[in-house]
Amino acid sequence: MSLGYAEKLSYREDLGGQLGAPELFDRGDLLESKIGQLVALASISTACGIPDFRGPNGIWTLQRSKRPLPPMKTSFVAARPSYTHQALVALVRTGKVTYIVSQNVDGLHLRSGVPRSQLSELHGNCFAERCDRCKAEYVRDFEIETVGFKRTGRLCSQQGCGGQLRDHILDWEDALPDDELEAAKRHAGEADLAICLGTSLQITPACNLPLLTVKAGK
Repeated sequence: MSLGYAEKLSYREDLGGQLGAPELFDRGDLLESKIGQLVALASISTACGIPDFRGPNGIWTLQRSKRPLPPMKTSFVAARPSYTHQALVALVRTGKVTYIVSQNVDGLHLRSGVPRSQLSELHGNCFAERCDRCKAEYVRDFEIETVGFKRTGRLCSQQGCGGQLRDHILDWEDALPDDELEAAKRHAGEADLAICLGTSLQITPACNLPLLTVKAGK
């Protein structure tokens, strides 16, 4: 996640979940033997130069322990999809992965080529605005200035609409967008397999989505 995004969020004392959990790495030979059993990776955007929140050197971990924040390696605008993003796109295009649910707000899944119809962005997208009236979504090439579904001052350009646009990214007290969450639940319940990448699975309701696949028992 971006330092800029973290600075826009409202202050919150209780950050939920565990901070600073250790990162575990297998030896190369051991990892090869596990490929067919389990896929588990560190946060897939950290390889793009975007720091995470809860890792040993995550933004919130460092803030809570009053340590200096990590240096800014890149901005959301300059960040480019990682090999993991590209691998996921390849799996989508070959029909091996039918849907992606993301808690990242950096927009890199869309930028990598994942179709919007096959993606739920549960926490929103720093580049997206939505129309109050017709619900049209606009993905910009610049980072939206606000968080918390606030009006951005721009208007919808759909013919006959002209509604107010709002940023499409959560602040602490905001509920997850209904359409994103319901689509995620539906696809999780229909999936044969849920692969969890780059998440600590500590925060509800996202952490419960893989359980819908397990309960479906396919």
